[in-house]
Amino acid sequence: MSAHAMAQIDNNDAPEPAPGAILAVIPALNEERHIETCIRSLMAGSPQLRQVPLVVADGGSTDGTVAIVERMMSEFPNLQVIHNPKRLQAAAMNLAVESLSTPKTRYIVRCDAHSIYPAGFILSVARTLQTTGASSVVIPMDAVGDTCFERANAWIVDTPLGSGGSAHRGGTVSGYVDHGHHAGFDIAMYRQVGGYDETFSHNEDAEYDERVAQSGGKIFLDAGIRIRYIPRGSVQRLAKQYFNYGKGRARNVRKHGQRLKIRQALPVFALLASSGGFVLSPVFLPAIILPAGYIGVLAAASLAVAVWKRSMCGLLAGLISGTMHMSWAAGFLKEAMTGSKP
Repeated sequence: MSAHAMAQIDNNDAPEPAPGAILAVIPALNEERHIETCIRSLMAGSPQLRQVPLVVADGGSTDGTVAIVERMMSEFPNLQVIHNPKRLQAAAMNLAVESLSTPKTRYIVRCDAHSIYPAGFILSVARTLQTTGASSVVIPMDAVGDTCFERANAWIVDTPLGSGGSAHRGGTVSGYVDHGHHAGFDIAMYRQVGGYDETFSHNEDAEYDERVAQSGGKIFLDAGIRIRYIPRGSVQRLAKQYFNYGKGRARNVRKHGQRLKIRQALPVFALLASSGGFVLSPVFLPAIILPAGYIGVLAAASLAVAVWKRSMCGLLAGLISGTMHMSWAAGFLKEAMTGSKP
């Protein structure tokens, strides 16, 4: 019997984790569009959820995020908001654990303001932590969208051409992994490794997972707990997101001496090959094959997604994939060439 099957049986038969043993945290910054939907999804399900401390760690929102949370506090007495002066998600998590955990707290559940959660999510994550004994629980993300751009983004990001085949992007198989989308932590391990590295604005999750592995901890991907995630809705926001992801990965490689996986190295190769092909083509015409071939792949992806989804929005898939690849690679190379050791 697989480790996942054993965990699933134990999980089904296990007692419900005590609400007081859980601390749920939502890092937020200017999330007025999503925060109420996120909170309501987290509070749907068991009445015990209203006994779990749920904190929004706000990084200085200038929109209506804080006002929305404060209004909802009368409906959900377990909800509170704290100010995160360092703004970053890593700092938000550390601050919440430091200031709001109690001697009874055993599990931390991290929630994303851009996500829509299944009923009972918080208790399910804590239960998986309890039954597997894992140091961390990670989960798959199923991207969804409202606008045409968001839908095309959602359709492509969960494919190998988008995320490169990450296990937590639409994955369906549970088991132990080296990294994934963070959902829950055993607080003892969180404290042992010192929480998140607050010098990381992005890729702090992968950096944390590396230290957990070095400390002998295990990371469990529970494919039975899935979230819907709303991706970025414009080229500019998507490019900024993936540029920062690339920078974060470069810092991770430098800090821990890691090697890039093939799926991570391919965007860097695509950027270098395409750029080199454009530069060389005036003096060596066949070099244009490199960027032309890459653009051809993206164009084919656009057509394939449009046919697959029977939507003209799918024609944006190639543009979105190229934005992801080139921005991630540019961020990685910039940080690799100019950054200093954290």
